[in-house]
Amino acid sequence: MNVIILAAGYATRLYPLTRTTPKPLLPVAGKPMINYVLDNLAPIAGIERVYVVTNAKFAGQFQRWADGYRTARCSLTIVNDGTTDEGSKLGAIGDIHFVLTRQNVDADLIVVAGDNLFSQSLGGFGEFCRAKNAPVLAVYDVGNLEEIKKYSAISTDAEGRITSFEEKPKAPASTVTGIALYYYPRAVLPLIKQYVAEGNNLDQPGRLVQWLYPRVPFYTWPVPGLWFDIGAKEALEEADRVFAALQE
Repeated sequence: MNVIILAAGYATRLYPLTRTTPKPLLPVAGKPMINYVLDNLAPIAGIERVYVVTNAKFAGQFQRWADGYRTARCSLTIVNDGTTDEGSKLGAIGDIHFVLTRQNVDADLIVVAGDNLFSQSLGGFGEFCRAKNAPVLAVYDVGNLEEIKKYSAISTDAEGRITSFEEKPKAPASTVTGIALYYYPRAVLPLIKQYVAEGNNLDQPGRLVQWLYPRVPFYTWPVPGLWFDIGAKEALEEADRVFAALQE
């Protein structure tokens, strides 16, 4: 199994903090955000290689971070997508495709955003994905119909299979949202390449879920504990307070 960590954005909403530092390397309670991602993925058995896809502006910083973040369990590779600013970025799905093709990835795949903060182990995610052997989307209940309008609203059947998926819903019926943590078994990777070849939206990774779930069974897995999506300075400050308290 391989992992792609999405870290090629420019996080302009967090300026000036992210003018010279990529968002996943900003500290939360004393360590970079991306460390929480990797630390919580570590309990998943069978991860052989982790690709961190970033851009030309921040590739050097990620390489220095990787040199200091040693893991004996898997290889860690920094992939530079070659972009230099917001206007030239490939988009999240574009970056997934870039890694798949440039690194010749041909294995079961976990994709996760480098700015996702999890408070608990994701070991159960790996077990669930292996049992289903089908695409899986991690979900989180934000508990508020207004809050979910910023994300995606998802409905499922009794088995947890996605039956509807709507980005930024205007009239949501559910408070459960999909987050940027996905599993794509090896057999599904050609469909990702097909999605790109057809000229579909390459930005939000949820667009790929929206395109895939009518074509193949796509299941959901509820994230345990707390989850933070760091989009603004206020969210970063709140996460710093919460995670510092969890470490006391």
